[in-house]
Amino acid sequence: MNQSSHPPVHLALLALLALPLAASADDTAKATDTQLIKSALSAAPAGVARHAKVVVMDGKGGMRTLRDGSNGFTCMPDEPSTPGPDPMCVDAASMDFLHALMTRGAPPAGHVGLMYMLAGGTDASNTDPYSTKPSAKDHWIKTGPHLMIGGADKAFYDAYPKDADPDTSRPYVMWAGTPYQHLMVPVK
Repeated sequence: MNQSSHPPVHLALLALLALPLAASADDTAKATDTQLIKSALSAAPAGVARHAKVVVMDGKGGMRTLRDGSNGFTCMPDEPSTPGPDPMCVDAASMDFLHALMTRGAPPAGHVGLMYMLAGGTDASNTDPYSTKPSAKDHWIKTGPHLMIGGADKAFYDAYPKDADPDTSRPYVMWAGTPYQHLMVPVK
């Protein structure tokens, strides 16, 4: 695996803590809070977005709350440094899963989480959670509107394809065989 200090942008907080922090902080500073909230809420169904908390990178390695929420979901706006849109909205269990990914720790057992990316997303690799750019064996993967399920038992993922170059029109496992594997489920 690439030993970069940060994971790729794809998964929610990853967008907030991605490698190009200075650029993303500058880019998000140019957007108004209203624009950032609109971007973040585009990740989830209206019923989830309506009462979701919205956060954005604060430029100092932390998060700034743009809007409080009441339904246990947290949404983040698009990360401007990636090649495509990638706003995300995640539940509390997914926040634990993402924290484990960011800190290279073990995801908490029994915390199955749901993550929405209804505006789509892009990733440098389907096999390496810490890849920050395409390589000879991996290329940017563009996935249309989808949801993700992370933190499930290994057996849950065994029924789905785990290809390095996945067919993104059907469910597939991203980062298979790592503690951060998760099911990608297209919704269109």
